[in-house]
Amino acid sequence: MRARPRLRAALCVLLSSGLLAACRSPDPPLPGAAEPATRRSLLEGDVVGLVASRGVHAWRGIPFAEPPVGPLRWRAPRPPEPWDGVREALAFGSACPQIALPGGGWDGAKGGEPTGDEDCLSVNVFAPAFAPDGVPRGRKRRPVFLWIHGGGNSIGDALVYDPSHLVRSHDVIVVTTQYRLGPFGWFRHASLRGEGSTAEDRSGNYGTLDLVRALQWVRENIAAFGGDPRNVTIFGESAGGTNVYTLLVSPLARGLFHRAVVQSGGLHSHTPAEAENPHDAPEPGHRASSGEIVARWERESGSEATPESLRALPPARILKLYDGHGGTGMLDMPQIFRDGFVLPEDPFHEVLADGRYNQVPTIVGTNRDETKLFMSFDPRWVRTIFRIPLWPRDAQAYDRAAYYGSSSWKALGVDGPAEAMRNAQGPSVWAYRFDWDELRSPLWWDLPTLLGAAHALEIPFVFGRFELGRAGGFLFDAESEPGRVELSTGMMSYWAQLAWQGDPGRGRDGSLPPWKPWGVDGGSFLVLDTDDGGGIRMEDERFSVEALVQEALEDPRIRDDAARCEILRGMARRAPGLPMERVDAMPPCVGTPAADG
Repeated sequence: MRARPRLRAALCVLLSSGLLAACRSPDPPLPGAAEPATRRSLLEGDVVGLVASRGVHAWRGIPFAEPPVGPLRWRAPRPPEPWDGVREALAFGSACPQIALPGGGWDGAKGGEPTGDEDCLSVNVFAPAFAPDGVPRGRKRRPVFLWIHGGGNSIGDALVYDPSHLVRSHDVIVVTTQYRLGPFGWFRHASLRGEGSTAEDRSGNYGTLDLVRALQWVRENIAAFGGDPRNVTIFGESAGGTNVYTLLVSPLARGLFHRAVVQSGGLHSHTPAEAENPHDAPEPGHRASSGEIVARWERESGSEATPESLRALPPARILKLYDGHGGTGMLDMPQIFRDGFVLPEDPFHEVLADGRYNQVPTIVGTNRDETKLFMSFDPRWVRTIFRIPLWPRDAQAYDRAAYYGSSSWKALGVDGPAEAMRNAQGPSVWAYRFDWDELRSPLWWDLPTLLGAAHALEIPFVFGRFELGRAGGFLFDAESEPGRVELSTGMMSYWAQLAWQGDPGRGRDGSLPPWKPWGVDGGSFLVLDTDDGGGIRMEDERFSVEALVQEALEDPRIRDDAARCEILRGMARRAPGLPMERVDAMPPCVGTPAADG
C-alpha cells in the first residue's frame, strides 16, 4: 500500500512551514555552477551566483548578519563582516536550529530530533537574468519582494521556496530569508539583561530583529541586483504572515518596506510576564516561559544559570528542554513579546486601531478551510490508521467545526485588522479568501472534504510552482491543472501589481476582475477560485469572535455538548480576548474535561 506513506507525506508537507518542507529528502540541493554574468558588488564584498530554474539568476546563502553564536546568542543581529575576493553564493545557508520534521534534517538528524545550525542568518536573492552591464539603475529598478516563511516560528527553512516563476513572469526580484526560530528567536530572561546589553538585546525578540536586519540588508544591497530599495513588499504565510504584522507595528521597521501581504497570519503576541514568569507566579507566565525552562535546566544540571552558561549550552540541549512539538516540530512556547521597544506594549489590534503602525498598502487574507489541515490529524475528528488520516468520523460535524475555526481565524487575522487599518489609512487595504479545493481523491480518501481549501494551500499558487515531488503529484492532478494554473497566474498578477503600483487593481495586464479595497461599494474581500468554484469575485461576509461564539451556542446542527464545547475552546485558543475561563463557564463546557492543546 504505497499510497499510505504518500498521503502522510503530502499532509505532513502541508502541515510544516507551508506545503513544501516537512517530508523532504535528507540531502540538501546541490550547489549549482557559478555564472560569471551574476557577479555583483555588495556593501560587504563581491558575490557570484548561478542560473536557477526558469533561467532566472539566483544568489544563495548570502549572510546578512554575523553568526548569532557564543556571546552573540540572544543578542540583536549585527551586520556581517566584509570579505575579500569574490564570494560564491551557490549553496543555500543552513536552516536555523529546530526540531527535525518527519523526513529528518539535512544534517542527518532523525524526525523529532534537533537539527539546524545557529550560523543560519542568510538570504537568497532571485532576479531576472540581467547582463552585468544591463542591471537596471535609477527609476528602472524593479520592485522587490521579501518572503518570510511560516512554521509556527519554531520550524521552517527559506530554501524550499522557489520564486523563479514569479520573478520571470512579472519582472520582480524576490528575496527569501532565514530568521532565528523557537527559543533562539524569542527568549527573555533577567540574566540576559546585564551590563552592555541594548534595548534590542533585552527585548527578547531576536527573530523579529533578524527580519528587521534582513530588510536593512535589502536597503543596503538590493540595488546591486537591479532592485529598488524604495519599493519593497514584505509577504509571508502563517507565522510568516504574523511576522508581517509585527513589522507593520514595529517602529524599528519604519521606512524599510512599502507594501505588505499577510497570508493566514494573526496578531498573536505575549506580554513580558508571560514570556518570563513561572507558571504559578501571581502574574503567571507561559508553561514554557524562560523562567520555567531555566529552572528545568538548573534542576537537571544541578548548577545555577548564568549568561555564560546559558550561551554555552549546545542548541540541541536547549531544544530538548521544550515539550509539546507533537511530531510536527512546532514548539508550544511564548513568542513575539510586547516589550515596548522592538514591539509596542499594547495589544496589536489596539495599535492598528489607533493608527500607530507603519501604514502601507496591504493585502490580508485567509483560506476558507484553514483549520481542516490541523483537524485532519486529530483523532477526535478523523479516523486514522498508523497516524494516517483516513476520513472524518462525522463529515457534517467535521465541516461545522472547521467553519467555526476557520471563520474565527478570518475574524482575527483579516476582518478585525482590515477594518482597523481601513479606518486609519483609508482605502489602501485589500482582503481575500482562498477557496480552491479541487484536490485529488485517490483510493478512498476524499481530500476535498478532508482538507478543502486548507492552511498553506495557497502558497504554490502565489509562487506558480506545483512541482512538489511525490507530495505534489498526490495533491494535484492533470484534471485540475488548467483551472489551477489560470488561478495561480491571476494570483501572481495581483501580488505583482501591488508591488509595482501599490494597488492589486485588475492585475498586471488589467484583465482580471477588479479587486476593490476593504469596505468599498459593499464588498470586503476577493474570493480566489477557479471558474468551477464560482470564479474570482468580490463578496462581503464579516465575522467577529463574539458573534461566532453566540452562533455556536445556538447552532442546532452541533449535535452534542462535547462537540460544541470543543468548538468554543478552539476559538478561545485563537482569540486573546476570549479567556478560556469564560468558555469553561459556558453551559456546554461545565463539567467537560479540557483536551490538551
